[in-house]
Amino acid sequence: MSTATTEGITVSVEAVYVAEQSAPRARRYVFAYTVRIENAGSRPAQLRNRHWVIVDGDGKTEEVRGPGVVGQQPVLRPGEHFEYTSGCVLKTPRGEMRGEYEMHRPDGSRFDAAIAPFRLALPHSIN
Repeated sequence: MSTATTEGITVSVEAVYVAEQSAPRARRYVFAYTVRIENAGSRPAQLRNRHWVIVDGDGKTEEVRGPGVVGQQPVLRPGEHFEYTSGCVLKTPRGEMRGEYEMHRPDGSRFDAAIAPFRLALPHSIN
């Protein structure tokens, strides 16, 4: 699990390997990750855009950018949270993800809420 807090927005991520959707012989490793975004600060913020950096076990890097998450751009008032689950497919049994969410305040200011790096790995594959 990874956790990072930026300007009162705490982003926690937990990833799991999805064996039933994976096909190791075909170099297809599926991972699901659950993200919890919590506003522990004193001002509202809206998640507008996402930026992910995905690195597989061979060092190949892919970047993903887009509006919102799972089709939404949630507004988080102080004390509120938003949680969702998404997925990632790698060609290697291990990798890592990190990134940031572009957040906007009602006063027009913006900041990037960090998503700390987290591992994508088959169970029992890391010593």
